[in-house]
Amino acid sequence: MMEQQEKKGFFRGLFNKISGKPEEVPPENQPVEEEQQVEQPQEVRPEQEELHPPLPVVPVVEEPPAVVETQAKPSFFERLKQGLQKTKDGLVGRIDTLVLGKKEIDADTLEELEEILITSDMGVKTTLELVRTLEQRLKRNDLKDGAALRAALKEEILQRLELHHAQLNPSTRHPFVILVIGVNGVGKTTTIGKLASRFTSEGKKVLLAAADTFRAAAAEQLVAWGERAGVDVIRHKEGADPSAVVFDACKAALARNVDILIVDTAGRLHTKVNLMEEMKKIRRVIDREIPGAPHETLLVVDAATGQNAISQARLFKEAAGVSGIALTKLDGTAKGGIVVAVSHEFALPVRYIGVGESIEDLRDFDPREFTDALFLA
Repeated sequence: MMEQQEKKGFFRGLFNKISGKPEEVPPENQPVEEEQQVEQPQEVRPEQEELHPPLPVVPVVEEPPAVVETQAKPSFFERLKQGLQKTKDGLVGRIDTLVLGKKEIDADTLEELEEILITSDMGVKTTLELVRTLEQRLKRNDLKDGAALRAALKEEILQRLELHHAQLNPSTRHPFVILVIGVNGVGKTTTIGKLASRFTSEGKKVLLAAADTFRAAAAEQLVAWGERAGVDVIRHKEGADPSAVVFDACKAALARNVDILIVDTAGRLHTKVNLMEEMKKIRRVIDREIPGAPHETLLVVDAATGQNAISQARLFKEAAGVSGIALTKLDGTAKGGIVVAVSHEFALPVRYIGVGESIEDLRDFDPREFTDALFLA
């Protein structure tokens, strides 16, 4: 009987294994290890393969990193050409229209040229002299056609700019004192800040004097430029005596052994007698503390003001002894003819020209570079 039950249990266990049924636990309640069921892959029928064919394996190709093109900043000459574009359209463009295709130059042509020059801010005095010189060339049969007239005009303009040209050399004195003057709004304080940054980058020790005590926040603006350039600023409270500021600045320049002292001044209307008297007083104080100074009186002029810039140059030269010109805002809104007019009419060198807001946009004036940019713009 026992033997039959064992056989029966053996065959039941074998059947359960074949059919996948779990085995019964023996009466002794001893655990029996359950076999781990391995999930079998699902059988795919041929018709399913046709409906869902396996996707091809596409190799992954790494794309090279994108090259970011950086646009090169235009050179100063290119920016100067852009700044003189208005002059080119109003002066050179009209001259080209006047002489285009002309095989012969006559007095009527020169008369029309005279009108073009005056309306391009060349100034009456400079224009009359240019036309007179061209008439002499015409009598000598030097102006045979329109191209010759254009070339002769460029040559005459260059000669007048080079006649009075001289770059500023601050190494001739120690300390070298620059008195900066000009009416409000021409970019006077900004020009001082750019000069301070420039001289500092050249290894010179610079000190600034905030002698414009009348304009609100003028000293704060100069201090901001001083911090940007890394130079000290001598200042008093608003409304203080400008001469007192200059006196302290001269004392500080000598005590600190600075190379360059730049003095900012008030820029109220140049027709005010009091302002001009104040300029004379400042000059006397500077000369008393540093004999022979100021070594440069730099007049800052907004090139966009046109003929008003000529009247400013005339009055400031008479009252303050201007020795050099800085022309700002020559960035497309001005007529470049004013450069020729101011320099030639008052026999003054144009020291600097500005064609933008950044520090590097204030550059030494180069007569040949200017005339090339003017006639090539």
